[in-house]
Amino acid sequence: MTAAQGLPGALAAHLAISAAALLLAVLVAAPLVLLMPGRPWLQRSVMGIASVVQTVPALALLALFFPLLVLVRNLTGLPVPSLGLLPSLLALALYALLPLLRGGAGGLAAIPESVRDAARAIGMTRWQRLFHVELSLAAPVVFGGLRTAAVWTIGAATLATMVGQESLGDLIFAGLQLQDWRQVLLGCAAAAGLAMIVDAGLGLVESGIARRRRGPALIGLMVLALLAAAVSGWWWHSRPASQAAPVVIGTKTFSEQYILAELIAADLRRSGQPVAVRSGLGSGIAFQSVKAGGIDIGIDYSGTLWTQALGRSDVVPRGEMLAILRRELQARHGVTVAASLGFENAYALAMKRDAAQRLGVKTISDLVRVAPQLRLATDLEFQSRAEWAGLQRAYGLRFAAIRAYTPVLMMAALGDNSADVITAYSSDGALSTTDVVLLVDDRGALPAYDALLVVAPGRDALAKRLARYEGRIPVAVMRAANWQADRPSDKRSPADAARWLATQTGLK
Repeated sequence: MTAAQGLPGALAAHLAISAAALLLAVLVAAPLVLLMPGRPWLQRSVMGIASVVQTVPALALLALFFPLLVLVRNLTGLPVPSLGLLPSLLALALYALLPLLRGGAGGLAAIPESVRDAARAIGMTRWQRLFHVELSLAAPVVFGGLRTAAVWTIGAATLATMVGQESLGDLIFAGLQLQDWRQVLLGCAAAAGLAMIVDAGLGLVESGIARRRRGPALIGLMVLALLAAAVSGWWWHSRPASQAAPVVIGTKTFSEQYILAELIAADLRRSGQPVAVRSGLGSGIAFQSVKAGGIDIGIDYSGTLWTQALGRSDVVPRGEMLAILRRELQARHGVTVAASLGFENAYALAMKRDAAQRLGVKTISDLVRVAPQLRLATDLEFQSRAEWAGLQRAYGLRFAAIRAYTPVLMMAALGDNSADVITAYSSDGALSTTDVVLLVDDRGALPAYDALLVVAPGRDALAKRLARYEGRIPVAVMRAANWQADRPSDKRSPADAARWLATQTGLK
């Protein structure tokens, strides 16, 4: 599926989650604002809490709801979803609270006391004054807070991709990884356009209320209604003709995952099965989504599942690890390992060939001697993973500096001398074309990373269908497919690379 084909669904999902989060925030903020007058302690407490929430980065706030909802589910036994819609809705609603609270409290505080005195003088009760006088006068300021909250929410909703909620972030994160700047711009432009139209509509409503004119307010409401209708209609028209529930394939945030997802999706679609691809999932989120049934097919790696799903840090032989994973994932989580694809995407340390030769570095043990003079570039999560702790235990590596990059930029960092050593992946397409050498893990500190297809509980027929992928993709072929999507020029889309891969491996 191209970015343009995925835009209607992503745009509709983005608008829906933003609107739902904003509505939830309004429902929470409104009674708090109404209770604040005459209660300074309440205003200080609520504003303080909302301000603290606002200091938490939106991505971190989204991620924090995952363990919180898992805890709620474990404590209550209720089927509380910890991924997708619910954490996104709660986090975005919290993020929208502060401008709503400030707008509401500020609008009420700006009303002259003489107005309240006049209302009292004609016999109005407290609630009559609030609803007939104060809210009417405060409405322009209240709508100013609503406009700010709406724009913030639409912008932050792009990050919901990372917890399994479809949004325009799907296009942005996939485009960044693939260095497909048209796709990035498409996602950014759609999010910006959405925010601008919503802001303009709310602005007209605000203007109409401030000037006591019905016309601008009605036009603003019509703009918002037409936006919702147009986006919904576009999404409805672009839906697949089949009404059968789609098989959902989940991917992490790099090219190999996108290519394999397109390979499997094309295979399933040929049999008439609708397929949806959920991209951009974090490493830990991906397996949890499969375990919870939110994702039907996951593409994962034995070393990742070994540490994250089984909680083990020991290093065992490759075949033994795979056998244990097949048994324990089924027994503990009901997840089936449908196929081991035939290649590893293992972590490794890499250097430029000429630098490694000059320094006499062939193994990671050799690297220990010169590491204090060198700079290491890692991916965004490597330093928090068990693999880094294992390397430290086995070798005691100490570098002059360590910086984190997105996976696609690590090779670029090595190429422009921003880094001397990088964490590489054994199936990285660039390894087949660039003058880079992988250092031998001579102490066996890093576990195996066989690429696996894992299937959600209760999807036995799907697991049987995917069994034909067992051992079908050699690492050299996977590298070549990855390079087609990652190379700096003459790029191919993941779908095109997947078609090439299917031809090379006979997986048609």
